[in-house]
Amino acid sequence: MAARICREERRCNSEVLETVIEIAVGLVRQSVDQMRRLGALFVVGDEEEVLNKSRPLILDPVANYPKDVKDIRDANIQGTLKELAKLDGAFVISSDGYVLSAARHIESRNVDLPLGFGSRHMAAASISKETDAVAVVVSESENVVRVFNDGELVGEIMSGVWDLKKIKPHIKGDYEKIVNKDLNLTMIVKTN
Repeated sequence: MAARICREERRCNSEVLETVIEIAVGLVRQSVDQMRRLGALFVVGDEEEVLNKSRPLILDPVANYPKDVKDIRDANIQGTLKELAKLDGAFVISSDGYVLSAARHIESRNVDLPLGFGSRHMAAASISKETDAVAVVVSESENVVRVFNDGELVGEIMSGVWDLKKIKPHIKGDYEKIVNKDLNLTMIVKTN
């Protein structure tokens, strides 16, 4: 999925986006296991513009650490992100895979989403429309990971293999349903 989204004109790296999606799916699974719902927003790539279009909600818990200890491929950082996801606000991830900021407020502007999508989804759609970043949302209410690119929902990932006939995707236009039984995931990916 990440390779489809991270085309040359977007400022994201498919390996980094894939890692962020894995972290997001891990948050969903953790929420289910602990019976405590968590939501999160990760914004990947075009970091300078994303930082310019957002502001801190609180004192940034990752700001004063050196870049080399904030690599999202590091298991320690992944654990830290899962703990920091309990805070409100977005994570800003650089295109080369480092957490630059946490607990960021992103304004929602001029996006058209289906009814029932909350403020995280609106912020994700908005920032992906206004920048060359891709946004990944962990839905607190549905235990679903959603991916936004250029203001549009382009992917939905559900942990668990579901009855595909009952799934009603929110993606507009053509899509493909992919089931990975080994990973116990169902992915719905925009195809056009």
